[in-house]
Amino acid sequence: MFFRTLRNFISFLLFFLNGNAHYRNREKLPTKGSFILVAPHRTWIDPIYLAIAAKPNEFAFMAKKELFKNPILSWVIRHANAFPVDRKNPGPSAIKTPVKILKEGQMNLVIFPTGTRHSSELKGGAATIAKLSGVPIIPAVYQGPLTFKDLLKRKRVTVCFGDPIIVDKSIRLTKERLKEIELEIQQAFDQLDYEIDPSYNHKITP
Repeated sequence: MFFRTLRNFISFLLFFLNGNAHYRNREKLPTKGSFILVAPHRTWIDPIYLAIAAKPNEFAFMAKKELFKNPILSWVIRHANAFPVDRKNPGPSAIKTPVKILKEGQMNLVIFPTGTRHSSELKGGAATIAKLSGVPIIPAVYQGPLTFKDLLKRKRVTVCFGDPIIVDKSIRLTKERLKEIELEIQQAFDQLDYEIDPSYNHKITP
């Protein structure tokens, strides 16, 4: 309830501030069962636009544990379905918690497999979670303003969803198989970026 209320409020606020958002291929989102939404992390605002673009689906988010140190922020993001992850020492809970959430079938999961903003290094967590939970991976990309200043300039925002990536539960996730899935995810990102605007630059220039 809190997640949906917060999303609706932020959606209205962003429409007022920017009003130039476009969402493509929403029909590729599963209508039954949970799924993992994966995207490259490019700016502080892309998780918000991903959640808005995928309405009415509800999501849980992995968030770095440092965000939970502030009691007010911690209360807000916990009620918005975020859970803490230690990036340096993830531990078993980094996999068990999202798998449990997905198996319950009430929420979906957003993962940024690049880990940090602007990074191009993919991690194997999304594939492992998909295999253990038995849900598809849906690739997505955000192209749009990277700063609050550009957002206020009403620059175009586009979120585009790709075809599902299925991780076969019967196949062992060897290092080679993980690399294959990571490559498949990266190729999906590249294709979606090309479909929207191949000249888009996701690096913030000084």
